[in-house]
Amino acid sequence: MSFDFETKISAKLIGEKIVVLNPKMQNILTERGFGDLQNDTLTLDSFETLYLLYNNKLELKKVNKNIIFDELIQKYIQKNDDALTRFLLYRDLRTKGYVVKDGFGFDSDFRVYEKGTYGKKDAKFVIFAFNEGTQQKIGKLYKNIHEITQMGKEPIIAVIERRGEIIYYKINKMNFLENQPNFEMKDFNFN
Repeated sequence: MSFDFETKISAKLIGEKIVVLNPKMQNILTERGFGDLQNDTLTLDSFETLYLLYNNKLELKKVNKNIIFDELIQKYIQKNDDALTRFLLYRDLRTKGYVVKDGFGFDSDFRVYEKGTYGKKDAKFVIFAFNEGTQQKIGKLYKNIHEITQMGKEPIIAVIERRGEIIYYKINKMNFLENQPNFEMKDFNFN
């Protein structure tokens, strides 16, 4: 999603939360699908914060000290091994014009809205992110995918390669019919 705002957004790191207090800046971000607004405070997720810092659209301060992208991503990686994976996936989806929000269970990473539908419709896609070479239990993934498709969402698996490239796989449920013979052997004469 392109940025059509010139002003750099100001945010503060308070404890573990990234907050935007200025109502005008909150409005700019919420219109574009960033953050969670509650009680006049907009809180940004870690991947949203990293994305905005990476694109030089956010000025983040803790007390009077500016926090830069490299410093913040190192902090997040120390707490969560998946921080870089989630950032790379979020950045890729946002760059392609999608509004992306945190997943809502089912071990999913993100909910993704069709282009132009954020705020008008529910998320259409649910993304499961996997780093190349990691192993997953297929039974649990199958159960989650089944439940998501029952909700009318489209499950997508995103594989993040070692070089940082992302490949997306759309998952469809397929039912196989039991193999039934169409004929009886007595109907054929092999002489």
